[in-house]
Amino acid sequence: MNTNNAFYEELVREDRAHLWHPYSAMGGDQSVYPVVSARGVRLTLADGRQLIDGMSSWWCAIHGYNHPVLNAAIESQLGEMAHVMFGGLTHPAAVGLASRLVALTPEPLQSVFFCDSGSVSVEVAMKMALQYWQARGRPDRQQFLTVRGGYHGDTFGAMSVCDPVTGMHTLYSGLLSRQLFAASPGCRFGDPCSDRDIEPLARLLQENSPRIAALIMEPVVQGAGGMHFYSADYLKRVRTLCDEHGVLLILDEIATGFGRSGKLFACEHAAIAPDIMCVGKALTGGYLSLAATLTTAAVSDTISRGEPGVLMHGPTFMANPLACAVALASVGLLLDSPWQARVAAIEQGLREGLEPCRTLSGVADVRVLGAIGVVELSAAVDMKAVTGQFIDAGVWVRPFGKLVYLMPPYIIDRQDLDTLTAAVTAIITGTQRGFSRGSRGKQ
Repeated sequence: MNTNNAFYEELVREDRAHLWHPYSAMGGDQSVYPVVSARGVRLTLADGRQLIDGMSSWWCAIHGYNHPVLNAAIESQLGEMAHVMFGGLTHPAAVGLASRLVALTPEPLQSVFFCDSGSVSVEVAMKMALQYWQARGRPDRQQFLTVRGGYHGDTFGAMSVCDPVTGMHTLYSGLLSRQLFAASPGCRFGDPCSDRDIEPLARLLQENSPRIAALIMEPVVQGAGGMHFYSADYLKRVRTLCDEHGVLLILDEIATGFGRSGKLFACEHAAIAPDIMCVGKALTGGYLSLAATLTTAAVSDTISRGEPGVLMHGPTFMANPLACAVALASVGLLLDSPWQARVAAIEQGLREGLEPCRTLSGVADVRVLGAIGVVELSAAVDMKAVTGQFIDAGVWVRPFGKLVYLMPPYIIDRQDLDTLTAAVTAIITGTQRGFSRGSRGKQ
């Protein structure tokens, strides 16, 4: 055994002895692959193998890895301060980032609350909605309406508005707040939304609006709940219905924000603005955990005038200076780049590269939007077998459930993108080896 392989195997042994990975068992049989460095779109494993990253590290590393501009932002901020509490204090990175987010997001959104993660930003959004109605003398408005097929995170409030089946949280179903679920939108992206399409949600609003605090959903793209792309017209009609029934609209842009769908924010496909918006993931370019919940002056002013006169949330690491500094640099890097052209080129490459999968046995659907490509299978994936096959092909692709999908960094070139799509096509083609009933979950 050479030195690299010995180091690799030792890392795996120590990992298995002590570390718990997302949606995994301690000492389970799922493989882990030690990464020792990352640059551009490539991950380097401890044994020297290099993999083209098709996941953007769960959709956040939009600029790739080890970017000099983002490295410099971290180093510069580190020379000033790594952290300072946000209670009673502020700092330039937080002020600058908040101002940038207000300028970029739909015009009604004027107030910014920084959070630790996407799940927490959803919790904060839900608390904002509840406190808003409390301040308006309507404490009975405590329920949330959403659509099936959604995923909003793993904390308790967020879990309650995830799809009860595909949201991976059935174990806690008896403990979660009971929310209202309409059928998942049946009208696909690019198609109009008919009265029949919107009727299930419209009916729930009509029957329950006096007790609904807010409607929450992912705009246009449903992420880990099933990777569905639905009609922008549906979202536009949702906004109209919320206005008609006096219900707040929360849009979870954690996965879709910062260009992933081809628009800077996915709600732009429908030309609407929410009352509350959650952003995260790509916000820092994958460098540090940071999210934000933005809302309108009407919501923030109402909460501030009501009892107890403050929003009841305050994380220890809220508005961490390092995270805010790199987020500000990441947003600037995105806006200064030809990101629309890059995402459009990725979309074209995904459409062309994944098209051969459409005729394969065991493939239920192939869909592409922006820098997102999805191959939906008829049966769930055997994660261990399939991940190993992708590693052997020199790519990092992490399927889940019945879905094999790609969300590469925006800087990927056509050659590397073709390698990714060719690997997906070849492995699915390969007599369906590795595609059998396996675990479901956000692997």
